Amino acid sequence: MEILLEPVTHRNKECIAVRFQYNTKIKEYLSEFPGVYWSKTIKSFYIIYSPRALDFLLTYLKEGNYTVNDSAYTRTKKNFKTPHNTRKDRKLPEKPIVTPKKVVNVLPDFTSEKKVIFQQYIQYLNGKRYSKSTIQVYGGFVSEFLRFTRTKKVSTLTEEDVRLYIEWAVRTKKYSISTHRQLVSGLKHFAVFFPECNIDEEKLVRPNKSKLLPTVLSQEEAIDLLRVTKNLKHRTVLALLYSAGLRIGELLDLKLNSFDLDRRQIFIRNGKGRKDRVVLLAESFIPLFKNYFMTYQPKVYFVENPSGGKYSSGSIRKFLNKSCRLARIKKYVTPHTLRHSYATHLLENGTDLRYIQALLGHSKPETTMIYTHVAKKDLMAIKSPLDSALLAIANQDKSHQKLFLSDNI
Repeated sequence: MEILLEPVTHRNKECIAVRFQYNTKIKEYLSEFPGVYWSKTIKSFYIIYSPRALDFLLTYLKEGNYTVNDSAYTRTKKNFKTPHNTRKDRKLPEKPIVTPKKVVNVLPDFTSEKKVIFQQYIQYLNGKRYSKSTIQVYGGFVSEFLRFTRTKKVSTLTEEDVRLYIEWAVRTKKYSISTHRQLVSGLKHFAVFFPECNIDEEKLVRPNKSKLLPTVLSQEEAIDLLRVTKNLKHRTVLALLYSAGLRIGELLDLKLNSFDLDRRQIFIRNGKGRKDRVVLLAESFIPLFKNYFMTYQPKVYFVENPSGGKYSSGSIRKFLNKSCRLARIKKYVTPHTLRHSYATHLLENGTDLRYIQALLGHSKPETTMIYTHVAKKDLMAIKSPLDSALLAIANQDKSHQKLFLSDNI
């Protein structure tokens, strides 16, 4: 099916509309692309324009085997006028999108040889039974690597090509360490899949993991977050993320038959690592769930978009950010922060670490151990040497029952 790309002005920003004849499969595929939005005004999916975003979108659509018609964009991009694309029939500015001074890192399309090899690589990953998201991530990096090396034959690629690509990708895209590690993993799998190239898989080294402590909300902040979220669907989503410690992907995949209200359980099917698990349903969540169900009447998924398909993670992040602003929470909060908060609060309330590991679906206890570093209960029991010193002085001088630093010691 053909997908049409058209330049539009939306909310005073230069955007690219993504239009197609309604198709659920395309809609779900497109919804997974980061940075894509739906607009009721222009009645289309769209991305905010940048050369890099457009390049990624074209690659993503072609990797999904969709035919892309960008003639409308190509025809109008010189003066970037927009015919009848918005309700007010506005025009884009009479100037190029990219000034001549700006360097654009646009990679070329596959050569015919690389296109065939890339498709075989995706089949290889499918044969390894990797998850859809893992295949998408690894495939994206390898696709970019093959295009980065331009017309060079795959059999002649070396570790030097890999090094140059990684340096370029990390520098231009500001990849985090975790993304950098995924990039190397994708290339290591490619080297194993295609041994004809001159890339030694063992010489591709991942950077060490960051040892950053997770951001955690206090219990008061978690309640404030829910209190300021007035929209029933939004409050129900945030309440379930926090009360059950779900990953955002697990919540989006939840179907109505995953809930057992009588036993207060949620059955998580095919979670991370292809594992099933059972998590507890908070007693206080059940009335909210029933109210939500009667109001929205979802048909298949626990939370659905207006067309009855899966809800998008981008929508959840958007209203979560809004609720954080209303609750005056200054921390950087993501849906995963609610999962971190769930685990930490369980630990502070005395739940055994083994049970927390099972509820979170962690394969290794070491992964769960990180919450011991941020649990308030044990940290509050530790006395600072400054407090001990002041207490010792107070015990020596009975006239000072309690000393303060603001006093003359």
